[in-house]
Amino acid sequence: MADTNQIKHVASPLARQTLLDSDLTRPVAGNRPIKLLPWLQVIKIGGRIMDRGHEAILPLVGELRALLPEHRLLILTGAGIRARHLYSVGLDLGLPAGSLAPLAASEAGQNGHILASLLAPEGVSYVEHGTIASQLAIHLQAARAVVGSAFPPYHHHEFPTARIPLHRADTGAFLLADALGAAGLTIVEDVDGVYTTDPNGADGKKAELLKETSFAELAKLKGTLPFDPALLEVMANARHIARVQVVNGLVPGRISAALRGQHVGSIINTGAKPV
Repeated sequence: MADTNQIKHVASPLARQTLLDSDLTRPVAGNRPIKLLPWLQVIKIGGRIMDRGHEAILPLVGELRALLPEHRLLILTGAGIRARHLYSVGLDLGLPAGSLAPLAASEAGQNGHILASLLAPEGVSYVEHGTIASQLAIHLQAARAVVGSAFPPYHHHEFPTARIPLHRADTGAFLLADALGAAGLTIVEDVDGVYTTDPNGADGKKAELLKETSFAELAKLKGTLPFDPALLEVMANARHIARVQVVNGLVPGRISAALRGQHVGSIINTGAKPV
């Protein structure tokens, strides 16, 4: 009888090598990953829009509802003014970034529950991170849209490089859209796009709208950005999402136009290389 109690060796170019050596991993991992959901449009709704109440939310919900027959959507919500209150109290208590991150993420989730409740007649529901990671496809077969929190699920594992968590809603939305190989990502805020300086600040009169720019150019900009600065870092390493459009969700029709490929805000080109 043959001896079956022998060690089996599986040939691998990474065997007994450090995975931190990019020269070794590039031949294996350098190809573009498979697009899991290439028909999906990801929309991130800013918390400042949700803070405005029914005057901003109800028209937004109406526009999202009208988009359902045309697109399948993953709608991700950010945190608003309540998260700033959480940060203020948490910092006063000396809490680390890893404890502040899940607190702020809970407010983003509350905003998501609000949107999902208003879209419930269309079969739209709010799902948690774990469901998005493993069951998003089946949910989108049952309904034309799903709502979730845009915060990345780092929580207590958040990078402790600053007092305020670096990776917030915009970064989380981009990471998810890029990982899924989505058709596009639209960031919806309460401004027309990215400006050279804060249009609502002291130098607002000098602010110029950047109709099209890149993550590299924005990294040099000294002005205030309408999204997380960490978003520029993850854009540099994008694999699928080649461009992101920032639009004003307070102007009716802007989201619809952006999803149809029209240039109605600020387009940011990422580091994703063309196929």
